[in-house]
Parts: sequence; structure tokens; C-alpha cells
Amino acid sequence: MDETQALEIARQFISSLPHARALGMSVVRIGPGRATFSMPYDERLIGDPETGVMSGGAVSALLDTTCGAAVMSHPEMAGLTATLDLRIDYMRPAVPGQALRAEAECTHVTRSVAFVRARALDDDDDNPVATAAGAFTFTKREDMA
Repeated sequence: MDETQALEIARQFISSLPHARALGMSVVRIGPGRATFSMPYDERLIGDPETGVMSGGAVSALLDTTCGAAVMSHPEMAGLTATLDLRIDYMRPAVPGQALRAEAECTHVTRSVAFVRARALDDDDDNPVATAAGAFTFTKREDMA
């Protein structure tokens, strides 16, 4: 699958998820076992009205969705995926007014589980808003034959 096809599949994936559409998520980049999605700052997503900081739930949804896309884009993947486990560590509040992006990489696969690491970032690439490590269902192509 070439990069253009992978990008189109990722766009179809994100458009099929009601929560992703509601949160305004979009595909930035997709590659073998990797995905980067973005989500604009939106006042509807504020978790703390006094500070204007985006809610942790919105950050969590962005990370989970991006991780799922990284698994689905893995060259050995032969089906759909679902989150088995996702640990998110919130490092700091996102800066109010700034869009967020999540970068995820599928780091290891077995016959039935894919392991992913990700981070959520605002404009400060060196200081993540959150990091994540997760496990997702995985079906290898060879197991579909």
C-alpha cells in the first residue's frame, strides 16, 4: 500500500468514528505502524473553565484513536483493532488556545496483540502534555489465510 492509499484509509477510519468527528480530529501523517492525528482547540472541550485547559478526556480520546490507527497501519495487520489496555500519564496541562496532536508508534506485535507508545503535544515538542502505552487486538495477515 502506498502513502496516498494509507492516508485515504486513515481519513475513512477517522470519519467513521463519531467521537473523532465531534472532536474535530484529522490525519496529519500515516505510515507503516505509525500515525499522527491532530485536534483543534475548542471551547466545548475545556475541562477547567477558570484556566481554559482542555479536558483530559479529549486528550485521552485523541491518544486512543491515534494509537488504533498506528496499529491498523502496521504492515502485518489483517483486520480491525480494539483497545485492550491504555495507560495515559498526564505530564502537564495543554496550553489553552493551542491545537493538540498525537504521535503513535506500534512498537511490537504478536499473533494477537499490538503494543503501542504515543505522546500528545501542543506547540512545545520537547514537553509532552501526556504519554501513553497500550495494547490493542491484532490479527496477523498470515493468520487470515
